[in-house]
Amino acid sequence: MTYGLIVALVFGYLLGSIPFGLLITRAAGLGDVRKIGSGNIGATNVLRTGNKGLAAATLVLDALKGTAAVLIAGHYAPEFGLWAGLGAFLGHLFPVWLGFKGGKGVATYLGVLIGLAWQVALVFAVVWLAVAFLFRYSSLAALIAAIVVPIAVYFLSTPRIAGLFVVMSIVVFIKHRANISRLLAGTEGKIGAKG
Repeated sequence: MTYGLIVALVFGYLLGSIPFGLLITRAAGLGDVRKIGSGNIGATNVLRTGNKGLAAATLVLDALKGTAAVLIAGHYAPEFGLWAGLGAFLGHLFPVWLGFKGGKGVATYLGVLIGLAWQVALVFAVVWLAVAFLFRYSSLAALIAAIVVPIAVYFLSTPRIAGLFVVMSIVVFIKHRANISRLLAGTEGKIGAKG
């Protein structure tokens, strides 16, 4: 079982480490997305290229790698799905191919959530969209959703899965330290602002 958990974690990591935002923008002839805006490889920064289609594709693919990791590994054992989901999340954050400098993990977090507790993914989406619509800050929407999700998972799914999302939410907050500082200072970029 321990060997299986390690394999699931590594499998998830490798899947999660695929830098879709970087690959898509390069394929579209827009260069290195890490050289604009926040320097991030995620959908919010891809949106700063002005190409909404590429940003949407990045969002979907970054989420799907989390979902795929959970479903494929979970097919063998539910516990494998948990570890593969964590691996995918960490792979997106710290991809070996990019010197361990990846995205902030929100889309992959959502993808893992879809795979483990799809009902709560709907809660995430409603909270994210509401906050983003009201305040126009992607980071604030993600942070508030990351607070709500572990609580919702606890009541709608299992304590074990809730525990995973407590850990993942803490990591999301750590990865958003600079965003939190900018939000408090009133200098955070709003959704749709170009690089």
